[in-house]
Amino acid sequence: MSEQSSATAVAPPGKPDPAPAPARSPHSGAGWFAARFAVIGVWLLLAVLYGVLRPETFLTAGSFKVVFGSQQALVFLTAALLCTIVVGEFVDMSVASNFGLAAVLVTVLNVQHEWGVWSAALAAVVASTAVGFVNGWLVVKMGVNTIVVTLGMGTFLLGVSLWLTDLMPVSGLPSDFKMIALQQVAGLPISFFYGLALMLGFAYVLQVTPLGRNLRFVGENREVARLAGVRVTRVRWGAFTTAGLIAGLGGVISAAATGGFDPNSSQAYLLPIFAATFLGTAILQPGRFNPMGTWIAVYFLATGVLGLQLLGATSWVSSVFYGGVLVLAVTLSTRLHQRAR
Repeated sequence: MSEQSSATAVAPPGKPDPAPAPARSPHSGAGWFAARFAVIGVWLLLAVLYGVLRPETFLTAGSFKVVFGSQQALVFLTAALLCTIVVGEFVDMSVASNFGLAAVLVTVLNVQHEWGVWSAALAAVVASTAVGFVNGWLVVKMGVNTIVVTLGMGTFLLGVSLWLTDLMPVSGLPSDFKMIALQQVAGLPISFFYGLALMLGFAYVLQVTPLGRNLRFVGENREVARLAGVRVTRVRWGAFTTAGLIAGLGGVISAAATGGFDPNSSQAYLLPIFAATFLGTAILQPGRFNPMGTWIAVYFLATGVLGLQLLGATSWVSSVFYGGVLVLAVTLSTRLHQRAR
């Protein structure tokens, strides 16, 4: 019998056909692990490298607190950006300015207009939520391009913040109010745990709840989602509004931590926000925007910048590092998404 005929021979009568060899999943083994945890491995290698090169400065409690205790603004801002990204609105350029507006409002209302600090904080969060609501109305109901709306809104809010502060940093929030951000828990400010809880809650919603499935569904294909009965307009509009709410909360917490805010600094967050959010698609869930991957990416970037500064790099290094990571992250995100599809 030839090789070909023997390869296709069947089992003798009375015996079951031999089971086919199981197909090897393309998502198993080393490739599966590397796609999800490679960035975390690079993060650990960076920490080891900096620790070897600068043990007297990097391997200290101070460096640990700089990395994990000072990134809460970015955590809230990336969470706000993720709200719109998961429903397919990839570029919300207003979140940083909206964050800055909340930080400015709580300070100006309390210090200059003598509002109670909690009333001022509530007003600031409401104002930022309203901005998100208006963004959603313009994009979803009026059909205006997302980039045009959010870029224009971001510039408008920056101008309002500069007008409210007369182009100057503002400060003077009560010292006891600072404790909502700076209260120490396990050696870190409590605001670190706010950010962790926010991202864990966001991940739970996306992974487990019907709302999360609808958000993903709308982000993948709006028309198919609409035909399946998902209220696409409500989901998209709600995403913009929630983004405003999270940006407002982050702005108030940031103002509490520093006792005030410099409105000019809000635009410096834009590049790190996008770098961390896109880098997050190469962590834990390849090709997908996911909260915990983004959370890890925030601290990966903070570690990289701090280490380079300790090695002697000047202030320009953060722009180079964040810009380079953003280009790399977008490339990785595109490739992983193509493979996933």
